[in-house]
Amino acid sequence: MNNIGRTIARLRADLKLSQEEFASIFGVSKQSAQKWERGESTPDLNKLIQISKKFNISLDALVLDSNARLSGETSKKCVSPHYESVSGHETYSAYLMTEYTQSYEEGKDIKPYKELFSAAAGLPRGEVKEKISETLYEAALNCPQRSDFGYTEPSDLEGIRLLRKKHPVSSDYEAEGLLEKIHGAWTGRICGCMLGKSVEGIRTGELVPFLKETGNYPMNRYILSTDLNEAVCSKYSYPLASRPYTDKLKSMIPDDDTNYVVMAQLLIDRCGRDFTPYNVSQLWISSQSKNAYFTAERAAYRNFINGFQPPESAVYKNPFREWIGAQIRGDYFGYINPGDPEKAAEMAFRDASISHVKNGIYGEMFASAAIAAAAVTNDIEDILLAGLAEVPYTSRFYEEIMSVVSGFRNGVSCGDAFDAIHKKYDEYTEHGWCHVLPNAMIVAASLLYGGGDFGKSVCLAVQTGFDTDCNGATVGSILGMANGFQSIPEYWYRPFNDRLETTIFGVGTVSILECARHTLEHIPSKA
Repeated sequence: MNNIGRTIARLRADLKLSQEEFASIFGVSKQSAQKWERGESTPDLNKLIQISKKFNISLDALVLDSNARLSGETSKKCVSPHYESVSGHETYSAYLMTEYTQSYEEGKDIKPYKELFSAAAGLPRGEVKEKISETLYEAALNCPQRSDFGYTEPSDLEGIRLLRKKHPVSSDYEAEGLLEKIHGAWTGRICGCMLGKSVEGIRTGELVPFLKETGNYPMNRYILSTDLNEAVCSKYSYPLASRPYTDKLKSMIPDDDTNYVVMAQLLIDRCGRDFTPYNVSQLWISSQSKNAYFTAERAAYRNFINGFQPPESAVYKNPFREWIGAQIRGDYFGYINPGDPEKAAEMAFRDASISHVKNGIYGEMFASAAIAAAAVTNDIEDILLAGLAEVPYTSRFYEEIMSVVSGFRNGVSCGDAFDAIHKKYDEYTEHGWCHVLPNAMIVAASLLYGGGDFGKSVCLAVQTGFDTDCNGATVGSILGMANGFQSIPEYWYRPFNDRLETTIFGVGTVSILECARHTLEHIPSKA
């Protein structure tokens, strides 16, 4: 018997109704009422509303098995927002099916509520949908774990560290060559980001034909405005004509993937290496408008404003909590901890925990640790395994990245490796496109099959689709650190003229080289 079944049975018993009498009130069979009470089926949304009104019980009490009742008072005044004017990323009700999918993937026993989530998701935006969504949020939050869920995925640092498999790397970095590496990491991130930014959000059903049509497949260069004409653009639904292209730029334009690196540097300037998650949340509020944040970050920003502090800010009405957003934020913590993946990952945890849980957190810890390792080795497998050594081996994240590494070791072809990612994850759903797992797999595969070549690696990360700018940026950052600035052909960074634009208040445009030099000031001196 589930929560709804227990509540219905109690209501019927309290009113001394037989199952047949109860069923007749709502125009269903006695067998249907029996199934409701036994938890074998769930009333549809219309029936739940009828039951709620008939017996003067709130929807949350009905669904969540509470004894709370409505007062019956109907003369209260009510002030409601204009829901249609609220951004989707700030409105939990707009992503109810994402919440359902996310909860199921986390191992929650949420299937009994599937029809309710589906029905509520189809309602028009408004007060009724918001109230029902509140109830469904509480139901999802309180769902028990399924007994058949085969993973252990803690969201606390102590729990994460207890489930690691170590992969030692040298801690002995060369101080005299560090600027070359850090400059390479900053530059590589910017180049990879811009490569993917031109087609951010496109799906491969259009990306691959477009690249082929413009003589850029397999991808080997930036997409240029000169690749476009009216005939080309008319073939695709993706808005190619309105996208940014490097042959029209004089600096790197603002992007969240690069803003976060600059903000992390600002965080260390203001709060030091012992910053707290709360420090990060307050920096976000004071440094950018809400429109600079997306998905999990936008939900967390909304939560900060409403008084939720980390780690609760990552949980409350945040269906994006395992998406890629944290994985793009951790580079700087790798930059300032060369040869110390554990410390890089620990800083990344403090940052990620304000907006993400479980695999969402692991993505940032992995990327930060991998970059820290890349400061002391350019062996791609070592870099990836050092990153994985900071996340639970009992997690989906660890399993997926290891599947890519194992495939590479066992001779799986480049094409088959990327095809496998597409078969398992659906880029045509927003949840699949933006989830951390397929995107982290793309980063790992691009590094392995790119063989250390900067251009080949970032191009693999972008032509594969999914979150193109994020993946290109992370691959570029890792390779830039591993092989240094001189390993990046001038072609890739020439368009930016050492200038990086940001949307950070009081920062504006910065010199990439000066950012790299300033990074050195945040690295502890060798004992």
